[in-house]
Amino acid sequence: CLNACTYCKTKHARGDLASYPIEELVDRAKQSFQEGVCEIWLTSEDTGAYGRDIGTDLPTLLWKLVEVIPEGAMLRLGMTNPPYILEHLEEMVKILNHPRVYAFLHIPVQSASDSVLMDMKREYCVADFKQVVDFLKEKVSGITIATDIICGFPGETDEDFQETMKLVEKYRFPSLFINQFYPRPGTPAAKMPQVPAAVKKQRTKDLSQLFHSYNPYDHKVGERQRVLVTEESFDSNYYVAHNPFYEQVLVPKDPLLMGKMVEVNIYEAGKHFMKGQPVSDARVHTASITRPLAKGEVSGLTEEFRCAPQNGTNWKAHSSAEIPVKTPLSSWMALQLPWQQGGGLKILSASLALLAVLVMFYCGGMKTEL
Repeated sequence: CLNACTYCKTKHARGDLASYPIEELVDRAKQSFQEGVCEIWLTSEDTGAYGRDIGTDLPTLLWKLVEVIPEGAMLRLGMTNPPYILEHLEEMVKILNHPRVYAFLHIPVQSASDSVLMDMKREYCVADFKQVVDFLKEKVSGITIATDIICGFPGETDEDFQETMKLVEKYRFPSLFINQFYPRPGTPAAKMPQVPAAVKKQRTKDLSQLFHSYNPYDHKVGERQRVLVTEESFDSNYYVAHNPFYEQVLVPKDPLLMGKMVEVNIYEAGKHFMKGQPVSDARVHTASITRPLAKGEVSGLTEEFRCAPQNGTNWKAHSSAEIPVKTPLSSWMALQLPWQQGGGLKILSASLALLAVLVMFYCGGMKTEL
C-alpha cells in the first residue's frame, strides 16, 4: 500500500509497497489451474497500486493473467483504493468486461465527507470516488461495486455522517462493510479528539438500518444466469456459486455441480444471495483443465520429483518459475529411505550404539542421586 491513512495499523506491520513480478504471478496461476482450480483471487492491501515499485501496473498484469485462464474458470479482483483505479479506468473497463473476469470491484470510500477524508489522509475526494463508480457502472453493465465505511471517525460531524448516508442511498451498494471506528494504539487517529462512543454506536446502527432497507436482488428473480459452483454454504444445505457479477447464488447440493459452470433459473432472492435451480437442458461445463487434487495429494511437486521413486532417478530442486504438478501422498511414502539403499545396517548399528551410551549415562545419574 502506498497510502498512510491515519487510522491504519496494518502498514506498520507490512511496510511499503512490494509487488511480485508478473511472471511469478502468471506461473502461480498456471500451477493452480493445473491442480484443478477453477477460480483465482488477485488481492492485496491495495491491488490498484500493483507494479508502481517495479515499473509496471495492474492492467498489464491482468492482461497477462487472462491469457492463461482456461475456458470456464474465473478471476476475481481484490480491493483497490480510488486514487489508483482512476489512472486506469479505460483499461479496467475492458478487463472487467472480459468473460473470464468477474464484473466486481471493491472500492472503499470510508466517508462521503471531504473533511473527514482529509483527516484520514485518504488522498482522494468524494468526487473522485463517484467518478470511478459512475464510469464503471456506465461502461460495465451490471457491475457489482462493494465499499467500506467507517462510522464515527474523529471529527466527524452529524452533517458529515448525513453525507455518507446520502451516498449509500444513492448507490445502494449490494455489498457494504460497515465499521465502527476504533482507535488503534500508535496511529495518528488515536490521538485525535474522539467522537463519543454512544454517537458512534448510533451512527453505525443508522447506517446498518439503511443498508438492510433495500434488497438488491429482488428484480433478478426469474432470470437465467450462468454461475460457477465453488464451495459449500455455511449451513451445509447448499452449494455456493457466483454469477458473472460475483453475486452469490445458492444451488442444490449435487456433487456433480462442484467446480462446474452451469446455467440456473433464479427462483428466490434474499438480502445477500439468490437461489437458483439448474436448467435441465443446459450444458454443464467443467471449468478446470484437470481434476482437482484429491484429499491426501501434495501440491506443487514437479513431474520429475513425482516420478523419481518409480524410475530410480535422482531428484533436484527446481525454481519457483517451473510449473509443479500434483503428486499423491503415497509418492512421499514411496521415497527410498537410507536403509532402503544398502546403508541400513551401518545406520542401525550406529543408532543402537548411541542408544546404549544414553542409557548408561541415564542409569549412572540415577545411582549417583540415590
